[in-house]
Amino acid sequence: MSQNLYAQFEERFPHDDGAPAMALPDGRIVPYGELKVQSARYANLLVSLGAKPGDRIAAQVEKSPCAVFLYLGALRAGCVFLPMNPAYQSGELAHLLGDARPHVFVVRPQAAAQGRELAAQAAVPHVLELSDDGEGELAVAAAQHAPRFATISRSADDLAAILYTSGTTGRAKGAMLTHRNLGIGVSTLHKFWGFKPGDVLLHILPIYHFHGLFVTLHCALWNGSAMWFEPKFDAKRAVALLPRSTVCMGVPTHYVRMLAEPGLNPEACREMRLFISGSAPLLPDIFNAFRERTGHTILERYGMTEGGMFASNPYGGERRCGTVGQALPGVSLRVMNGEGQAAAPGVTGQIEVKGDNVFAGYWRLPEKTAEEHTADGYFKTGDLGQLSKNGYLTIVGRDKDLIISGGLNIYPKEIEEVIDALAGVRESAVIGLKHPDFGEAVAAIVVREAAAVSQPQAEEVVQAVKSRLASFKVPKSVYFVDDLPRNAMGKVQKNLLRERFA
Repeated sequence: MSQNLYAQFEERFPHDDGAPAMALPDGRIVPYGELKVQSARYANLLVSLGAKPGDRIAAQVEKSPCAVFLYLGALRAGCVFLPMNPAYQSGELAHLLGDARPHVFVVRPQAAAQGRELAAQAAVPHVLELSDDGEGELAVAAAQHAPRFATISRSADDLAAILYTSGTTGRAKGAMLTHRNLGIGVSTLHKFWGFKPGDVLLHILPIYHFHGLFVTLHCALWNGSAMWFEPKFDAKRAVALLPRSTVCMGVPTHYVRMLAEPGLNPEACREMRLFISGSAPLLPDIFNAFRERTGHTILERYGMTEGGMFASNPYGGERRCGTVGQALPGVSLRVMNGEGQAAAPGVTGQIEVKGDNVFAGYWRLPEKTAEEHTADGYFKTGDLGQLSKNGYLTIVGRDKDLIISGGLNIYPKEIEEVIDALAGVRESAVIGLKHPDFGEAVAAIVVREAAAVSQPQAEEVVQAVKSRLASFKVPKSVYFVDDLPRNAMGKVQKNLLRERFA
């Protein structure tokens, strides 16, 4: 039996082809029947261009129904989908195209000249344009093809997608995701988060990364749900759509901006059953403020490109502020100390995971794949965390963000929590900067509340940490900035801060 992910989706689509799949801001409805027809046309187009099972299909486009048709069409044709952030510049694109060697590269018209030049350098045979509103030569070409396609059989171990990691510590690496990885991932979340008939999902995330494509979109398709398919996040519109939604997945920034909307209240959330946050830490102030304003407790979860979701707070049990919950069903999760032993409860160590959702390895990097796995098959996430006695996981930070000062390990998060609690502080990031004596010195980068009556000064930040933590954790320097640099998922880019303040 074919394990093609698209075939698994279609088995679960509503029997009524007229059932809505995507509702667009202009009022247009894309029904599930159109998903079938359009994905067939796109699959036929790819095959007509000579794409064979296993060939990569790269797309650097904005969120639109046509982008979804392309993705599903690539799955149906047995190809490997490669989504790219529209913000990527020539250097990043040159690396991805040269490494993945896609058969087709879909670009936005405004970037077409550069895309064709880079594609030629990487020997990519076909470049097609797709505009931000879903128009362009790709859509026109697909429309010429037949509305039926026999979905190509794939095994569970065949690749369905390659997603490139952020590459903050070097060249971006392609995480290979199989039909099994993605199928197990979505089926687990669908059950664990209690999806049911009639759920309506508010889709406010981009679809070039795992969260928006393989968590949010996949859960809706697996459930046969309707989605409010929003090309861009707008807090006012998101709050206006809540009364007609039941599930919302977002990043912390989305919830911060919703809280700034006067219309966010229990009445607006009367039909909502679940708010989920991920991709970056949710500050306790936001967690608590959202619960007070709406009556809903945001569910935090933990995952990454190399395998999707690994842990989640429960749907029906206690959602602990500051934690990402317990290991999901089918996932083995452990925290290991420096001696390769399981860390005691409450002790910080390296987070390692194993399960059928964990990726198949890094594209064309077998040595790196082996290096990032343990002898007994666990993937070393690079994240630092602590497990409570009953298995709730708290993320402390990234291994690469660990500060070693005078031979002592310093975890930035505990310092950030002290600083963030100061009146007049919006948020902070703690980094290590080179120091002639200590190797690294602690530096605090602080964003102050613009409207605060009294704004903290550097001396107050230092004193606050000194009064709460050991002296070696006290910042040697404090810098104030208007905003912290973030990637597309809302994660603070500490590598950029280290470069800026070096």
